Amino acid sequence: QVQLVESGGGLVQPGGSLRLSCSPSRSSFSINAVGWYRQAPGKERELVATITRTGRTGYADSVKGRFTISRDNAKNTVYLEMNSLKPEETAVYYCNAISLLTGKSHWGEGTLVTVSS
Repeated sequence: QVQLVESGGGLVQPGGSLRLSCSPSRSSFSINAVGWYRQAPGKERELVATITRTGRTGYADSVKGRFTISRDNAKNTVYLEMNSLKPEETAVYYCNAISLLTGKSHWGEGTLVTVSS
């Protein structure tokens, strides 16, 4: 079972930046479309940003202009650059990827982002 591995989370002050990465646990897993989601304590999981294999992106209104999703197909990795972070964006951030081969959806276990002074 292929899993996605997220990294880059941590503690950051309000207004700070972090870059998250998402890669499959097996290099043979080719990523098609990808979405970054987040789930804050006591809240439902919400979609933050998406990117297709060709690089078309989409963002939740709350993060437009501050977050950037990108991908390096050669490295089979997707990134989420987060700037001007707010305390209310403290959450576990998850990566979801669609397999290019099977069309199946795969989730990572998440990486915790804490925005606090």
